[in-house]
Amino acid sequence: MLIIYLIVLMTLTITTSIMLISSILSKKTVLDREKMSPFECGFDPKTSARLPFSLRFFLIAVIFLIFDVEITLLLPLANVSPFTNIFSWSFSGLFFILILLLGLYFEWYKGALEWSN
Repeated sequence: MLIIYLIVLMTLTITTSIMLISSILSKKTVLDREKMSPFECGFDPKTSARLPFSLRFFLIAVIFLIFDVEITLLLPLANVSPFTNIFSWSFSGLFFILILLLGLYFEWYKGALEWSN
């Protein structure tokens, strides 16, 4: 067990020292305006390098991500059904689905699912 602790300590020491040395050596001291500007074949850029981003698309993506994670939390419920009490299994599953439906209804009520405006 002592050998494992020594190996972990030595690994952490080596990686920390390498990260510190690399951060000290890689500091940029000269900030040149020409080097910091975007480069387009030697000419000044005609338009902004930043494109406009749709906030509604981002909200729909976050809602999808939340519901996707909740579905992955529901999947193990089918695997544990033979090992649990049927009442507690059905109550927890229905309660979780009720929370999902309430969240969906709230998003629908607030208009976050309306794509065209």
